[in-house]
Amino acid sequence: MVMPTGRRFDIVLFGATGFTGQLTAEYLAEHAPTGLRWALAGRNPAKLAAVRDRLGIADLELLTADVNDPASLTAVAEATRVVITTVGPYITYGDPLVGACAAAGTDYVDLTGEPEFVDRTYLRHHAKAVETGARLVHCCGFDSIPYDLGVLYTVKQLPDDVPLTVDGYLTVSASISGGTFQSAVNAFSRLSDMRKAAAERRKVEPRSVRRVRGKAHGGKVQDLGIWAVPLPTIDPQIVLRSARASDRYGTEFTYGHHLAVKRLPTALGVAGGAAGLIAASQVRPLRNWLLSRKTSGEGPTAAQRERSWFKATFIGTGGDTRVHTELTGGDPGYTETAKMLAESALALALDDLPPTAGQVTPATAMGDALTTRLIAAGITFTTISTAVRT
Repeated sequence: MVMPTGRRFDIVLFGATGFTGQLTAEYLAEHAPTGLRWALAGRNPAKLAAVRDRLGIADLELLTADVNDPASLTAVAEATRVVITTVGPYITYGDPLVGACAAAGTDYVDLTGEPEFVDRTYLRHHAKAVETGARLVHCCGFDSIPYDLGVLYTVKQLPDDVPLTVDGYLTVSASISGGTFQSAVNAFSRLSDMRKAAAERRKVEPRSVRRVRGKAHGGKVQDLGIWAVPLPTIDPQIVLRSARASDRYGTEFTYGHHLAVKRLPTALGVAGGAAGLIAASQVRPLRNWLLSRKTSGEGPTAAQRERSWFKATFIGTGGDTRVHTELTGGDPGYTETAKMLAESALALALDDLPPTAGQVTPATAMGDALTTRLIAAGITFTTISTAVRT
């Protein structure tokens, strides 16, 4: 453990009364090391107290803070070394807290999967965070820990002096919560804003000295016995940013991100359904109807989460080497997301990590230390095979 600084807390969890926030609080209550100084924050003191009562930690401190009250966010950021936030959609509610953490030199983690939000916070707060030493680490849940760390685990088994290519394939069985659904619909409705934010970021972000690119292809993957459907999520963006930040990803690096299904009709159905959801999100009446179907705060039951699982498969090639790896876990959207989010904060608060600052990816900020933590917490990283290509 790194000795704590003069801050009052090591970790503050903001949004502890929401569905994922409560799961994260439960994980910290069960797994936080003795002596960790942590607190819950939110806008409703009565609901915070109810969460504390369920946790059974009578002396757990509660902080009242609201995204519409900048002074309250500043007070939270200045009181702790790390802030966890589960309050989304982040494009609507997230920016003031990121700004407060950047100004205070406070490390920050969230579970967003919203590309526009991540690009906007880079434009607004990265430079300040570099100045103060704050590490702003987005996408510390199912978006995008399995892929960011899974690719890092894979490339470390490939030579580093040749071009590398990694293809990721996700297989999943799980339910989606209201908050995740609302964030997705809102993000789909803002495609032009998302493209604009990405273009603005490209103008100011330093370029990599190496060629780093994404690719996506659909179709049959014979050696895995699956059909691949391109996944247009934030995950490949995070992986590629990690690759730009480290020489370990080869002289050139290419990454492809896909959903894996067993049957062609399923692949066609998934692609058609995604296209339909994106199209419906552009039309206000249809978007409002979609948003009314699943509201924030809803989530799968404990029994449903117990039956859920995910598997991320990676095929990496470089020179004459081919590596097949897998990362597997339980319920991805909630149980494992709460675990990933909490362990990310614990790593920032307690582990001896490489020096970084500004907006950084999970692999860049925490890398092997977070992988070790997640393995100890029950998420498996497995090398299926390593072969010499002929």
